[in-house]
Amino acid sequence: MTQPLKSKLQGMLEVVYPSVDCDFLAEQLLATMGLAPNADAPPAHQNHWDETDVLLITYADTLQQPDEKPLVTLKRFLDDCLKDSISAVHILPFFPFSSDDGFSVMDYLAVNESNGGWPEIEAIARDYKLMSDLVINHMSARSRWFENYKKRIDPGKDYFFEGNPKDDLSQVVRPRTSPLLNPVQTDDGERYVWCTFSEDQVDLNFANPQVLLEFAGIIRQYLERGVMIFRMDAVAFLWKEPGTPCIHLQQTHELIKILRLLIEHHTPDAVVITETNVPNRENLTYFGNANEAHAIYNFSLPPLLINTLVTGNCRHLKTWLMSMPPAQLGTTYLNFIASHDGVGLRPTDGLLTEDEKQRLINTMESFGGKVSYRRTADGRDQPYEMNIALWDALKGTAEGGADHWQLARFLCAHTIMLALEGIPAFYIHSLLATENDQARVEHTGRLRSINRSQWQLSQLEETLADPLTHHSKAFRELKRLIAIRRAQPAFHPNATQFTLHLGLQLFGFWRQSMRREQSVFCIHNISPEVQQVALSDINLIGTDRWVDLISGMEVDDLSGSITLKPYQSVWLSNQQRSGS
Repeated sequence: MTQPLKSKLQGMLEVVYPSVDCDFLAEQLLATMGLAPNADAPPAHQNHWDETDVLLITYADTLQQPDEKPLVTLKRFLDDCLKDSISAVHILPFFPFSSDDGFSVMDYLAVNESNGGWPEIEAIARDYKLMSDLVINHMSARSRWFENYKKRIDPGKDYFFEGNPKDDLSQVVRPRTSPLLNPVQTDDGERYVWCTFSEDQVDLNFANPQVLLEFAGIIRQYLERGVMIFRMDAVAFLWKEPGTPCIHLQQTHELIKILRLLIEHHTPDAVVITETNVPNRENLTYFGNANEAHAIYNFSLPPLLINTLVTGNCRHLKTWLMSMPPAQLGTTYLNFIASHDGVGLRPTDGLLTEDEKQRLINTMESFGGKVSYRRTADGRDQPYEMNIALWDALKGTAEGGADHWQLARFLCAHTIMLALEGIPAFYIHSLLATENDQARVEHTGRLRSINRSQWQLSQLEETLADPLTHHSKAFRELKRLIAIRRAQPAFHPNATQFTLHLGLQLFGFWRQSMRREQSVFCIHNISPEVQQVALSDINLIGTDRWVDLISGMEVDDLSGSITLKPYQSVWLSNQQRSGS
């Protein structure tokens, strides 16, 4: 009797572990996941999403209420305010941690008790598709595994990657300026552990198959707790070999395939998303041949879109969009324009010149933003990301500074994101139009804290109830736009997309539904001046009735033009579907 799953898994393992008994390792992995060796594969190229999917990104404790666990508060806010707007929620690491707001995990199988427990996580997972981080590259230096590493006992003894200061590490790609190797006293003497991100985040050693087995067990528990979407954090750095860049190595890609294989055999509609904050071409490799990530973060979008809106010129955004391959069925892009991290600059490599990057940095700094750095192979410090709340990032232009178009510019950015090929993801602070939190930066000493505010729920509800606040105006209009988007088949994440050529002040693209029954022309004035759009330039089909889904305006004269106010957007469709 053939055992196709076991055989496939064994073949993949042999690429990563050529000197290991991979037949036995495959058996161990399948047993850990509770899978039969001959389990049927899920259908290939299945889309696990459609136009109704919208993701919210939040920390477990962003919303606070006295005498209540934050996860309970979050669930109530989701149910009361967002149930009709989002389908999925990404709760950023909700485990016990020692630093980095959750990404220095001390225990993968526990919930940080100050936020709640597994019952609260499971309650959210019952009503929304739950996305969880798989913080797979590194673990806290205060974890039990690392304590065991220092004592030279299991589990943990050989779980962390060691380096040698004498090795040639000049090619290693770094996302930080901190030392790569850190000395640690163990019961066997001094060792040097590899720390890609910080001294408190020690890289795990996937060259030890036991680590892979541990993560298979962790994944199974997450699946059984209701996690449906796995965000593989910092996964590009997973495999290390001194003398190489230690990023995007073949073994890394193979390990993603292995984890995907195990996940989708356990839960066929689960989704794997890779988080790889790298130049665009490198990022695209994580689709594999539709056998690695189901979805990849569209990392070039945030900096390019912000740059477009503060310069009033969409040339680079348009060039990038034209270069993006349509995602194969069963894969898609995760579109976001803000997150808990900063706005990455590496994803603009090859897309913006150094002078353009510097102008963008200067503009963000003038709007209260901060800049963090990384160390290059030749020892120089280069800008890595800009830390700023999206609301403040769009408060003006590079040329004119702050102006009165902030709300319009902010809504324009989200209207673009909502219409692009892929699944839209809203960071909670963008949905709420939260400002820079300078006080939090001073308190924590960390630049990323600028965009990690916490709201008291009572204050938030009061603010959103006041129609005069910019928070209320943004929140209501974003919810309205989301409702419209969710009703349009042409906005399916895999629906056809073509870039329109309408000059440098108008950014436009065409979407067509999978069955070709609906077309939507998405046109955005990305400048502070009024713009005219000649309808003859976009070839609207004369036999169809065209309407702007956003304003309800009907287009009567197809040979005429439409006028767009500064930062106004239109979604011209031949089918009007209400978003109610």
